[in-house]
Amino acid sequence: MRKHIVSVLGGNSAVSDEALTQAESLGRAIVDNGWLLCTGGRSGIMEAASIGAKKSDSWTGHQIIGILPNENHGSGNQYLDVELPSGLGLARNALVVRFCDVCVALSGGAGTLSEIALAWQFERPVAVMSNSGGWSERLSGMALDHRQPPINGFEEVSQVIDWIKHQLDT
Repeated sequence: MRKHIVSVLGGNSAVSDEALTQAESLGRAIVDNGWLLCTGGRSGIMEAASIGAKKSDSWTGHQIIGILPNENHGSGNQYLDVELPSGLGLARNALVVRFCDVCVALSGGAGTLSEIALAWQFERPVAVMSNSGGWSERLSGMALDHRQPPINGFEEVSQVIDWIKHQLDT
C-alpha cells in the first residue's frame, strides 16, 4: 500500500520559536499517523519538522524526505532519512509540492509563498498554521483564485492533523 506524503513548507530563517515548536509537533504527528514527511531539506521550519518526525515512536529511518535545491549530498539538515539533491535551485519548490498529497505551511517568506502558490496551481490541498507568522498567517482564509476553496488556517497542530486525515480519506 502506498504511503501518503505530507509536505511541510516554511522558511529557513527569521522563524519564531513558536513556529519552530509547531513544526516539530507537526513533523512528529505526521510520522505518528503513518505518513511520510517531505520538506525542502534545509534549516528552520524544515529542520524542526524533521526533528519532530525523528522523535516519533513510529519512526523507522525511512520517512523523512528532503528535496534540496543544490546538487550536494550531505547538504541537508542532519535529520533527513532520504536526501534528494535536485540541482534545481528554487525550482525544487515545485517538486516539494508536486510529490505530496497534502501541504501544510508555517511562517515563511518568498520561498514559502512560491510553494503555496505552486501547491494551489497543482491543486494540492494546502493549509497553513494561521498563528505562525509570515505568508502562512497572511494567506489564512484567502483564496488565491477560482481553483480551490480558501486556504484553511489552523492554530493547533491537532486541528491540521484532523484536516489532513479528512483530505486523505476523500
